[in-house]
Amino acid sequence: MNYFLTEEQEAIRDLAREFAQGKIAPVAAEYDKKAEFPWPVVKEMAKMDFFRLWIPEEYDGMGGGVMELVLVTEEFSKACGGISLALAGSALGTFPILIDGSDDQKKKYLPLLASGEALAAFCLTEPEAGSDAGAIQTNAKLVGDHYILNGTKHFITNGGVAQFYTVIASTNPDKGSRGASAFVVEADREGLVLGKKEDKMGIRASATCEVVFQDCRIPKENVIGKEGMGFSVAMKTLDKSRPGVAAQALGIAQGAFDHAVRYAKQRHQFGQSIASFQAIQFMLADMATDIEAARALIYSLAKMIDAGDKDYGKESAMSKLFAGDMAMRVTTDAVQIFGGYGYMRDYPVEKYMRDAKITQIYEGTNQIQRNVIARHVIRESARNA
Repeated sequence: MNYFLTEEQEAIRDLAREFAQGKIAPVAAEYDKKAEFPWPVVKEMAKMDFFRLWIPEEYDGMGGGVMELVLVTEEFSKACGGISLALAGSALGTFPILIDGSDDQKKKYLPLLASGEALAAFCLTEPEAGSDAGAIQTNAKLVGDHYILNGTKHFITNGGVAQFYTVIASTNPDKGSRGASAFVVEADREGLVLGKKEDKMGIRASATCEVVFQDCRIPKENVIGKEGMGFSVAMKTLDKSRPGVAAQALGIAQGAFDHAVRYAKQRHQFGQSIASFQAIQFMLADMATDIEAARALIYSLAKMIDAGDKDYGKESAMSKLFAGDMAMRVTTDAVQIFGGYGYMRDYPVEKYMRDAKITQIYEGTNQIQRNVIARHVIRESARNA
């Protein structure tokens, strides 16, 4: 389908595709097997200015938006969903600063993030606060001109490799979610300790670990927005970042689908390629349709956000929900088309299936997305009654 991308967006997509096939695909299996963060590949991403895409020009970025992030994330994820997270996870950690950061914070942090010299990570989830983000226990107490931060964040993408962490912590527990605040915390601050490194089913090339704060002193100027606005910052961040998760799911699905089509044409049974069998053709037709439907939804949402629309929470949840579920269906069918070979690590599709699963879970499970969508639908119905 023609999505009427600008010439610049087409060039960015083509460059990302070339980079993914030349730099990511050849090493994807190795980094997955070793569960290592791909620093050499990330440094190449930085040299190619991919981290500048969504940063405004006044902070050394290229002035792009969510659409550019979506295009690159999709192409990178076709090659490896885990390696793509080095970029997409840094965007997630950067969004709070972009959305509600002060001008001083933007001048201080965004040029470093744009250059790729520094990565960012977003710290919201805790051992007892997953889907219930309002139940966070990490707290920050103001003492003089510093906040003292204590608590544990876990399942943090880019944890251990990021130079800057955007952290949601409670500054007034009596107010619940209205008592949360957002902070920028530099990785070298005393009291920031890295905890358990997670051994994951998929996206194994992405760094994921606990981040622990033990009397970590944060200057007042590191508050993002205003005290008490942390939950709002977090929700606005997730609304803006979910198209990136959807794009990751889309890329994973497309990558698995491409392998399945090639295999179906090459694999012969009963004297003919299995692509000539109606059962396989129907699977491929459904996979192709699901992928294109997800792409249409994601691209439309990205353009909607970049056009300045302020109310896109429902569509953001829809894109993440649909793309994540779609990726799981498509990658499962890709394994089925490969048959016994698809179950073996010598072939690529089992990795795509493992990588796809997380897109149904993080940045709000797909069950939570259904709650979000339903709330919007009911609210809109009441307004229009």
